[in-house]
Amino acid sequence: MLRRIPRFALATLLAVGVPCRAAIDLDLSYVDLQSPAYQRFKAWVDQAVAGDPGYAFSATDAATLFRLTGQAPYATLAVQMVERQVAEAEALIAQGQRPEISGDSYLHVGEMLRDLALTYDWCAASVTPQQRTRWSAYAQQAVWNVWHPDEAQWGGHAHPWSGWSIDNPANNYYYSFVEATMVWALATGDASQRAAWMQLLQDVKLPALEQYAATLAGGGSQEGTGYGLSHRSLFWLYRLWRDTTGADLANANAHLTDSIAWWIHATVPTRDRVAPIGDQSRVSEPVLYDYHRHLMLEAHRMTDDATARANASWWLHSVSQTQMESGFNFRHDLLPSGSDGVPPADLVYHASGTGQLFARTGWDEGAMWLQFSAGPYRESHAHQDQGSFTLFQNDWLAVTENIWTHSGIQQGTDVHNLLRFERDGAIVPQRVDTVSTMTVVPGAGGAVHVEADLTPAYAGDPAVQSWQRTLDFAGGRLTVHDSYALDANTQAVFQLNVPMRPVINGSTAQAGALRLRVLSPPGATLSALDWSTRSDEDETYRQGWRIDVAGGVGEYVVELEAGDEVFADGFDGTVRVSPDADRTATAGR
Repeated sequence: MLRRIPRFALATLLAVGVPCRAAIDLDLSYVDLQSPAYQRFKAWVDQAVAGDPGYAFSATDAATLFRLTGQAPYATLAVQMVERQVAEAEALIAQGQRPEISGDSYLHVGEMLRDLALTYDWCAASVTPQQRTRWSAYAQQAVWNVWHPDEAQWGGHAHPWSGWSIDNPANNYYYSFVEATMVWALATGDASQRAAWMQLLQDVKLPALEQYAATLAGGGSQEGTGYGLSHRSLFWLYRLWRDTTGADLANANAHLTDSIAWWIHATVPTRDRVAPIGDQSRVSEPVLYDYHRHLMLEAHRMTDDATARANASWWLHSVSQTQMESGFNFRHDLLPSGSDGVPPADLVYHASGTGQLFARTGWDEGAMWLQFSAGPYRESHAHQDQGSFTLFQNDWLAVTENIWTHSGIQQGTDVHNLLRFERDGAIVPQRVDTVSTMTVVPGAGGAVHVEADLTPAYAGDPAVQSWQRTLDFAGGRLTVHDSYALDANTQAVFQLNVPMRPVINGSTAQAGALRLRVLSPPGATLSALDWSTRSDEDETYRQGWRIDVAGGVGEYVVELEAGDEVFADGFDGTVRVSPDADRTATAGR
């Protein structure tokens, strides 16, 4: 029989030191104390107790294991770590400086105060009265500074900051600010502080978050698949709030449940990467990592939809990341992943709230997969990629050049698979705070017909008077039809970014397994750009090629499909065909 800790039985653990009634009443009854995941987590914390903490080990790790076992060394370690955080902050404040918690516009305030609040609450018997007073003053000032940027101060010294995203529930910073406020509001022993921060959360910050999430039809994040992973923190906040207050924000609207489908469909058929939407700052190629797993585990835990939960379980058991890779994420694997489950019934998924379409020919690993963007372009980590698409089968066929860059944050239209508009030799940019649209008609076997109006992305710039893009995806073939109207000094170039050097022959080109055929205009000119020749001393563009199709006058029609791989060897144009090539060995893996 599995050993679990039911909430009603926590009081019986007083004999070993576990507090029976914490202010932060996070339900840990799901933890299986006999599971390999628990043993890995315990070994991770025991290593730190022995004096050898791993990278990014946190007081939250130690406090969590104390909450589960009541063993004093874990509380002692958590207290030592928080005391170090506060003492170092106090030393800087005494010199008139700002503490670390305010760095990068208070980005890490949530995780740092989570460490403090959980330790302050769960390990209360090991925290001295003097420490409680000092920690409280530090935490209170940090939270106050977050929401009062113009009046922020430390130790009586003014330290105003920008207030970046304190009123933007679409942004990852906002979740950190809410986390800091929530954990401190729940943990503080000061009734007036608690009342003030709870009122701010309940009357302002959480309603704004709930209202915004309700607009994201289909789930996901307008920040993309890189910064959109911050929703793992959002979903954990939902769990903390429900367990402690009883209010279920996770199911107040469809966003969390829809996000399960969004991320499953955003995962490529080989189940080791996701769609490269928006900035990819951690790693340029969006390979699956612990953060993806953590997000899905939190969503699986919180959704009240049985079908979505089964879909999440299938994904958790089927992807390349079947357990956490990094020790600082081991505690998240304590969340149950459920049974093996089943994949979604649909092969086509349109999320209008983020403006993303995903389609695939099947749920097998060899399926062809399409992603297309046409919707809101609002967030700073989003790209000028309205009208862009990605194709995948066994590996990337056509994909944004951004995934081959050093930074992973190249946002311009020139790195995406769309029409590039140039006026007097300069690229016409897409504009933020615009909303493109698409209509989607699914067919059988993952087939889909899409009609998109990308004109709004140019915000009335006279250079681009109109641009419509139609996609027809069926049977392993994608046909792209563009129609547009420009001013006299503007030209349109159909561009396609590919992982390897293309072989061009008249109106056709082939890059690896991808074949491109220009159906219109009949006299189109094809050329290729080696992105590595555009690199600077930082090696911004490390590899990849772009096929440019020029000569259109109001229209392009291009057909794309996969076939035998074709390689261009060297610079002499020699062509090698490999019908049985292992595509997983191609560039960029």
